[in-house]
Amino acid sequence: MITLSYNQESLEYDAYALLTSFYPGIETRQLLSEEGTGEADELHIHAEEDGSCRLFFRAGAVFDKDREYAFSPEREATEGAPGEEALRVLKWERKRFFYDCFADYSGRELPWGGLTGVRPTKLILGTARERELSEEELIRFMYEQYRVSEEKAKLGYRIAMLEDGLLDPFRSGGYSLYIGIPFCPSTCLYCSFLSYPIAAFRKKVSEYLDCVETELAALPEIMKGQAPDTVYIGGGTPTALSAEELERLLEMVRRLIPASGKNTQGLRFRLQTGSLREFTVEAGRPDSITPEKLRVMRKYVVDRISVNPQTFKEETLRLIGRHHTTEQLCEAFALARSEGFDNINMDLILGLPGEKLSDVEHTLSRVAELGPDSLTVHSLALKRAAKMREWVAEHGQISGLDYECAMKMASDTADALGMKPYYLYRQKNMAGALENTGFAREGKYGLYNIVIMEEVQSIYAIGAGTVSKKVFTDGSGRIERCDTHKDLSLYLSDIQAMIERKRRLFGEG
Repeated sequence: MITLSYNQESLEYDAYALLTSFYPGIETRQLLSEEGTGEADELHIHAEEDGSCRLFFRAGAVFDKDREYAFSPEREATEGAPGEEALRVLKWERKRFFYDCFADYSGRELPWGGLTGVRPTKLILGTARERELSEEELIRFMYEQYRVSEEKAKLGYRIAMLEDGLLDPFRSGGYSLYIGIPFCPSTCLYCSFLSYPIAAFRKKVSEYLDCVETELAALPEIMKGQAPDTVYIGGGTPTALSAEELERLLEMVRRLIPASGKNTQGLRFRLQTGSLREFTVEAGRPDSITPEKLRVMRKYVVDRISVNPQTFKEETLRLIGRHHTTEQLCEAFALARSEGFDNINMDLILGLPGEKLSDVEHTLSRVAELGPDSLTVHSLALKRAAKMREWVAEHGQISGLDYECAMKMASDTADALGMKPYYLYRQKNMAGALENTGFAREGKYGLYNIVIMEEVQSIYAIGAGTVSKKVFTDGSGRIERCDTHKDLSLYLSDIQAMIERKRRLFGEG
């Protein structure tokens, strides 16, 4: 247990984020305390009104020595700056101090330095444009300002430049549509998404689809007849639905997409002419994929799916609660190919319990044999709502994996498959303080993934536990959100209120 105590609430987020990055998986508590607690394994931060502060490590089972650090802000940095800018400069000056203290005390650096936000490429692109920096200048700035390593700054810059071109068609307004299906064959150990076991909730599925249909029926009026640029059906596992239920859902979407002239196949026409840029269904679990469901998706012009192994180690699959074998995964992938799908993504997770570099190497070799069109590599994140936290509490450390080496192996495999890194995001409590990276072949980039991560376009989200996001295109950078009930029963009983929330959000100027 580490206690973080501090005398100003403004210190809480930055200090806590760095503490959990340098000491992942260790239980922490936070206290607003003027003097600290005096307990073992305490990090106490005391700040003064002038911005100076001192940081004290008290030794115990985790911290190995008492040590104190002091900080005084550079007055020249904020002299003459307006109030808000001066506060921003002071915030990052102090955060760099926190980071440098942790790095000195622990004897190690973090690949992303003091960055704790989820969208580093958005920051990198904005910084490069605002300051008119070359790649070399940007890499130097990212270290001096945020302590980001040269390797990660290069990766972020490479992705940001690729995304910049891909995002051009989405910057003039419009929106993307997300539909959440909160049912799964089973709930995985690491998962924090809304997920109800389909077998136990089978009787609720029809009612849930009724509500989705009600939401979709209201969408044209709310969005003034404008059709979405991309459609993404996720979950959960959308293919946990039966083939008949899946067809019902996709028919709802087809009715939303207007045909043109005499063409009566709205979705097919929009995809063929390029006005609907992408239609994704997160098939995900191989134990939910059947020939009938694949044919339904082909009928409704779904042009991108995922078939996700996470790992090719059988013991790990059983441990994390995925009730399929690696052989079933290979069969599902081959079946999707035989049905004509030429844009198939695979998800992998690095750092699953007990896995070693040899297991990662085995998984990557099997991925290379199958040859997907894109590959999304996740560093395991210990999420608050996931059962993994209980597993860690009972069994201790998840893995002794060399995460940076594992990520390098994954990147090399993607490169050998002709893929480029095209999107990146980070989460709290990530293994190795690393990142999640999407790789894809030319023309197979997951456009919805980029749009939602870089926040250039509004997202209209339908279904339980989803969050809609309105991105204002007036140059203000303003973003507003509204959510729907996570509780399935509440969502089903309160559907009109959920629609009204979106009407208010998207009805504003």
